[in-house]
Amino acid sequence: MRKLIASAVLGGLLFAPAYAAFAQEIPTVSQREGWAVHHSDKGYQELVDAVKAAARDSALGVVTEAGPTQAAAKRGIDIPGNRVIGLFNNEYAVRILKLSTAAMIEAPIRMYVTEAPDGTATLSYKLPSYVYEPYMEEGGQELAQAADELEHDFAKVAKDALQQ
Repeated sequence: MRKLIASAVLGGLLFAPAYAAFAQEIPTVSQREGWAVHHSDKGYQELVDAVKAAARDSALGVVTEAGPTQAAAKRGIDIPGNRVIGLFNNEYAVRILKLSTAAMIEAPIRMYVTEAPDGTATLSYKLPSYVYEPYMEEGGQELAQAADELEHDFAKVAKDALQQ
């Protein structure tokens, strides 16, 4: 029995550093160029649900969703909550395609929900103006305008999600 307890404790100690390595905070905006980062008091799943609800109530829609947390759990690996939620709409897609076919590789633009070690979650995303910066020479002022509008839409989704 003692051997079993010692093995369990040792196993826990071996896996704890790995979990800690996964549970890194997203740096603040001033530390990560071109990103908006919003720390919240919400739990991970609560913030994921709030982002999806805020997107439904906005000019944007949820286009994609992906994250390794559930798949890792099925493999017996415990990692903090991690979900990427792609937001966009067809109006922006058609506008941007007319301006720069290459720029559409960036759609949908993603919001990123990550779980912190204390159980709270962070909402992050690359600013649309930053995402589309490499295509501005090709897309010109109209692409800059679309990026500014997207930036407003993303800020509204973030604000609404954090306040729900």
